[in-house]
Amino acid sequence: MIAQAAVALATVVSTAAGATVALPPTTALAASAVHDRWVPAQDEEVSFVVDGTTTYGTLHVPARRRGERLPAALLLPGSGPADRDGNQPPAFTPNTIRDLAGVLARDRVVTLRFDKYGTGRTGLGEWAGRPQEIDYPAFVRQAAAARDYLQGRGEVAPRRVALAGHSEGALTALVLAADASRERRAAALIMLQPLALRMLDVLAMQLHDQTGQAVESGAMTEDEGRAADRAIDLAVTDLRGNRPVDTTGMPPSLAALFQALAGPSRRYITSVDAYFPPDVARRLRPMPVLLTCGALDPQVPCHTTDQLAAVVGHRVVLPDVGHAMTTADGTLSPVLTRRLTALWW
Repeated sequence: MIAQAAVALATVVSTAAGATVALPPTTALAASAVHDRWVPAQDEEVSFVVDGTTTYGTLHVPARRRGERLPAALLLPGSGPADRDGNQPPAFTPNTIRDLAGVLARDRVVTLRFDKYGTGRTGLGEWAGRPQEIDYPAFVRQAAAARDYLQGRGEVAPRRVALAGHSEGALTALVLAADASRERRAAALIMLQPLALRMLDVLAMQLHDQTGQAVESGAMTEDEGRAADRAIDLAVTDLRGNRPVDTTGMPPSLAALFQALAGPSRRYITSVDAYFPPDVARRLRPMPVLLTCGALDPQVPCHTTDQLAAVVGHRVVLPDVGHAMTTADGTLSPVLTRRLTALWW
């Protein structure tokens, strides 16, 4: 709003200059000074190094007075190969994180979003050729390095940096906020449709729901459904116990999933599953917190956030949206945008 007022002032002065009465030189100089004091909004491709790998991202700095330091937010995408925009191209491009950056930009918040390991320009870096060795703490360290980079930027007020994550990224934001040292303390925490239970519990819930739907539709018999449910529970128990997972007799798609989880993804999946988000949240220092869930979200139903909401003290249910937080027209939930604008840090 201040930037718009300054532009409006410059326009009024310029219009007066073209009228029959010329501006006094001092007024013209004042108009020029107003213009010179403002730096236009810009996107910048940035990079930082952690664990021997260069991470690439986009820093957006809204229009600001020269020398002004603005509040900022680190934006973290969900699970899987989701890049700095929240996309898994070419098939899945909801632009969740990019659109979130756009909403925050309107509130004059600096944002940093980056390509996490295995995505975008960053790629696997030091883990190229050995992806089975990467674990969830590596992603937390990458996010911590991004936070440190953001706090060190000259455009940013270092004590006004919020952590904002979607889905699994919300867990990462929570871990960073709970474990930060005093000098790295987050100014606010934003958890959007978060992974709010242990990872394998949420996965098992989703798979049991799919089995139930298959039985209901006639794609599976009731006996086949019960057998699949038992196999899911046994596979989860074996993964947690660091035992081989027997996929014999599983439906092909289920067998392929657990073969991947028990194979190249095992280190990652078991290390993220070790976190129980409500317990992590109990370590949080007092700070503004926004926790949301989508009323139509099949991946992270609102009931899965009950325990986490009880710890942080509130929850905002976003009506008519699913996991991507968008309405039928593809735009971010207006309830979410209002809540983000109201959140002060």
